[in-house]
Amino acid sequence: MAPAVPRHRIPLLLAGLVCLLAALWGGLLLLGLPVPTLLATTAADHGPLMALGFLGTVISLERAVALGRGWAYAAPALAGVGGLAVLVSLPPVVGRLLLCVASIVLVVVYVVVHRIQPALHLRVMAAGAVCWYVATLLWLTGWTLPRLVPWIAGFLVLTILGERLELARVAMLTRTSVRQFLLAAVLFGAGLVLTTMPGGATEVGVRLVGAGMVGLAVWGALHDVARRTVKIAGVTRFMAVCLLAGYVWLLVGGVIWLLAGDLGVSVAVYDAALHAVFLGFVMSMIFGHAPVIVPAVMRVRLPFRGWFYAHVALLHVSLLVRVVLGDALGLAAWWRAGGVGTEVAILLFLGSSITAVAQARRATSVRPRGSAQPAGSTR
Repeated sequence: MAPAVPRHRIPLLLAGLVCLLAALWGGLLLLGLPVPTLLATTAADHGPLMALGFLGTVISLERAVALGRGWAYAAPALAGVGGLAVLVSLPPVVGRLLLCVASIVLVVVYVVVHRIQPALHLRVMAAGAVCWYVATLLWLTGWTLPRLVPWIAGFLVLTILGERLELARVAMLTRTSVRQFLLAAVLFGAGLVLTTMPGGATEVGVRLVGAGMVGLAVWGALHDVARRTVKIAGVTRFMAVCLLAGYVWLLVGGVIWLLAGDLGVSVAVYDAALHAVFLGFVMSMIFGHAPVIVPAVMRVRLPFRGWFYAHVALLHVSLLVRVVLGDALGLAAWWRAGGVGTEVAILLFLGSSITAVAQARRATSVRPRGSAQPAGSTR
């Protein structure tokens, strides 16, 4: 028999997926495609729906499952409902406040885990959750979304790098490599703080954030276990390819932030700076971690399939087209084509994952009763 999916987690995941699909629809509107405007917020709040409504819910859910305490599920619940509140155009304060409270609960989750088992990677991920809190707090005070971008990026970059730091720690990091990570992280954090300051400090802050991204990307490429596991066939190589490609895009994004200073200097710079980080880095990391996170959170098998490389390749090729031909060279048709391609890649990722899970559950359900489990199986 296939293991039962925890029912209380399904609505939380569905809320996040609704936010994701709404964000993708909003992306089509922003690309100028002739699609119906179902809700005005899908375009206006495209970024928060994706980063906080979807990823905030998924990350919080994964942390709640890991902690194993009922109250921790308040974080993904608040994030999911907050994202939906933003989507359906409730008074702006409602969705923003719910997302803010969700971030506070997530910070508490990290604090509790850290008290049980103190570790650097937990402090880094907690710092990421604090970035989420600051972003929503500033949003509540009336800051515009472009000014929140560095803090939202901080939430995702530090959360993901904290996860990778945990695995790199297993690979016996040296004191020097840890210091290098901390230097890049401190530079990144100092830049975030400066972006909240008036005048020229904001531009300096953006450049420091970019420099921190460059440092973190180089550190990850050199010290992440993916550098070695890419030589191992199967899902291990797939995950490593996703992670290493993600570091390349974090490096690209960091260079853009470092050189631009003012991300709003042009639409092209803003577009390239955001999507290199949020699609190239973050989404590639999501693709790579899915074979591990989905089984842990939903108690389902997500067996690796060779076709998974299709959505990974489409994501990176499409983003390259968007950034190089669209943003850098100003070719609108290619910019639009690249944007559509990245959306198709995300949908293909969802479809491929659901198909692989369904196939695995079907195979498990038809296994003859009493048949032996494969050697070494832990299911």
